[in-house]
Amino acid sequence: QSQLVESGGGSVQPGGSLRLSCAASGFNLEHFAVTWFRQTPGKEREALLCINTHGNTHYTNSGKGRYSISRDNAENTVYLQMNNLNSEDTAVYICAAEGGSGYVCSMKSEYVEVWGQGTRVTVSS
Repeated sequence: QSQLVESGGGSVQPGGSLRLSCAASGFNLEHFAVTWFRQTPGKEREALLCINTHGNTHYTNSGKGRYSISRDNAENTVYLQMNNLNSEDTAVYICAAEGGSGYVCSMKSEYVEVWGQGTRVTVSS
């Protein structure tokens, strides 16, 4: 069974940093573009950034600046580094493996083949 499991979420003070992990099991994540999404109550799920199979990264306006993405194919894992966090970063963060060649980052839900369950990040003093 193909699964993605996020970890690394939690509570952090404003200005702090977190690194989220997205670990795959049951399939080789190396062959997929991976996108991180964010879900907050009352808002649509939004894409933040994506990394393709070549290691190229793509960002939406929401993902630019304080977020970065990387992958460790040996660990079958993709990471999301978040810096200088503020209250607007409070959300559930969800990783997703996209279908297709793996070279294209669509950052669209309709192209996702495997979803993670999400990890919650709370930024509060």
